[in-house]
Amino acid sequence: MKPIYLYNTMTRSVEEFHPIKEGEVSMYTCGPTVYNYAHIGNLRTFMFEDILKKAFKRDGYKVTHVMNITDVGHLVGDGDDGEDKMSVEAKKEKKTVWDIAKFYTEAFLKDEEKLNIEKADFIPRATDHIKEIIALIETLEKKGYTYTANGNVYYSIDKFPNYGCLARLDKQSLNAGERVEVDKAKKNPHDFVLWFTNSKFENQAMKWDSPFGVGYPGWHIECSAMSMKYLGDHFDIHCGGIDAIPVHHTNEIAQSEAATGKKWVNYWMHGEFLLSEKGKMSKSSGEFLTLTTLENHGIHPLSYRYFVLGCHYRKQLQFSYDALKGAESALKKLKSNIKRIKESAEGKAPNMDEIQSYNDDFDKALYNDLNTPICLAILHNIIKDDKVTDASKLEFIKNADKVLSLSLLEDEKTEEVEIPEDIKALADERLKAKANKDYALSDSLRDKILSLGYRMIDKKDGYAIEKV
Repeated sequence: MKPIYLYNTMTRSVEEFHPIKEGEVSMYTCGPTVYNYAHIGNLRTFMFEDILKKAFKRDGYKVTHVMNITDVGHLVGDGDDGEDKMSVEAKKEKKTVWDIAKFYTEAFLKDEEKLNIEKADFIPRATDHIKEIIALIETLEKKGYTYTANGNVYYSIDKFPNYGCLARLDKQSLNAGERVEVDKAKKNPHDFVLWFTNSKFENQAMKWDSPFGVGYPGWHIECSAMSMKYLGDHFDIHCGGIDAIPVHHTNEIAQSEAATGKKWVNYWMHGEFLLSEKGKMSKSSGEFLTLTTLENHGIHPLSYRYFVLGCHYRKQLQFSYDALKGAESALKKLKSNIKRIKESAEGKAPNMDEIQSYNDDFDKALYNDLNTPICLAILHNIIKDDKVTDASKLEFIKNADKVLSLSLLEDEKTEEVEIPEDIKALADERLKAKANKDYALSDSLRDKILSLGYRMIDKKDGYAIEKV
C-alpha cells in the first residue's frame, strides 16, 4: 500500500492516514435529511466521499462505509428552533411523513446511482434506531452530561471541557444569541436537545415512548448512535459538508466522547460549498438546483460529475450552466477519443511498463488529499501521448475510471425511442405555457411528463424528449 495523505479538519493540516485496523477503513458520512430532493451542492459532497472511498479501495484497503438517512428530528433551525423539516414538507405536500421519507430517500438513491456513486455498506434510518438513540441518551444521563427542562432532555456543553474543538470555538465567547436563538429552558444558549417531549410546535407526527417521556430525538444524537452501532465507538473517518462543522459535528463529538470517555474519530473531512449566482446553494433559501433540473436542461449527470471533479473538494466551486456545458463538451470529446482507443486496442495486450509512470503520477495526485483536477489532467495527457500504445492506454483508463467513475468505456446510448402522441401533446402544451410565462403550469407539465417516464429537454429551437 502507498501512503495516503488527507486534510484533517480537526488539525487543519494534511496528515498521513494511519488506519485503526491494518488494511481496513471505517468511514461514516452524514447522509441526507429526506424532506426534499438533494440539491447539486449536497451531491457534490457525496461525490467527494465517493472518490475518497474509491481511493482507499484502489490502494488495497477494505472499506466499511456507513451513511445515515435522517427521517426525523432535523429541525428548521440549528438552535433547536422551528418545526421538524419532515413535518413541514408533509403538510405542504399533504402526505404522511413516512410517505415523504420513502419518496425522497428513493429519489436520493436514484441520484447517487445516476452519478455512479457507490452505495454505502450500511444505510441506517434514524427512525429504525430509536432504541440505540435512547440507550445513548441514558448513558449521557448517568454520566451527568444532561438535564431536563420544560420537558426536554438537554446536553450541557459546559460539562464537556473540549466543546468546540473541531470548529475551534471559544467557549467563553459563546454568548446568548450569538449563534442561536435563545431558548429560556437552556442553561447555556448553546446546549442542545437530545430528546424532545415538549416541542415548540404542535402535532409532531413521529413520536416514541422513552424513559424521558413520549417524544422524538434531536438531530445530533442520531448520527452518534447510528455510527457507533455499525462502526464501534472509535473509527477512522467522519465526513460531511463544511456547514456541518460549527454545530452538527461539534455536537456529535461532544456527546460521543462524553459517552465513551475517549477519542471518537481520527480524521474529519469536509467538502466545500457549491456556489450559485446568489451565493451558497441551499434548500432554506428556496434557490437550489436538483439533478433532475440539470437533466431537464439536457445535461447528463456524469457531465456534472466531471464538472465537480475538475475542482478540488476543499475549494468552493462556482456553478454556471456555461461552465457545466463546457465540462459536458470536454467529457464528450474525452469519450470520443477513448472510443477510438478501444477500437484500436481490441485483441492487443498492454505493456504495463509504458504506463507505470502515469499510474504513479495518478496515485500521487489521488493520494495527496484527492487531487482530482490533477488526476483528470493525467488522464488527458496519456491519451495524447504517442509513445504509449492504445492497448496500454486502455488499461490505464480502465483502472483510473474505477475511481473517477465517469463510465469512460461505455458508449453513448444512440437507441431511438418512439415518443407516444400523448407525451408530445403534453410537451407542446408545456412549450406554450412557457412562452406565455405561465411557469407554474410549465413546471407541473414537465413533472407530469417525467412521471410518465419521459424527460423534456429545453432547446433554443424548441425541445427534445427522451425516455427516462
